[in-house]
Amino acid sequence: MPNIKSAKKRVLVIDKKTEINKAVKSEMKTEIKKFLAVVESGDKTAAQAMFPTTCSVIDSAASKGVIKKNTAANKKSGLAKKLNAMA
Repeated sequence: MPNIKSAKKRVLVIDKKTEINKAVKSEMKTEIKKFLAVVESGDKTAAQAMFPTTCSVIDSAASKGVIKKNTAANKKSGLAKKLNAMA
């Protein structure tokens, strides 16, 4: 445990930010799992309707710095491939 006051504060701030980042990442993973479940079920119209919201959640995680920009692009690309493969 740190002794200096500013270092103690940094520990508290980092813990708070870690919790927020975990929540954002968890929300993103949940949304991706929901999308993949719809794709597996074969419902193309539902998958097409769900794709923009899933991409939006991924983009928001990237804009908050939880994941990198290229990682977000890679995830969206993979989901788009799965959507297009349904045809």
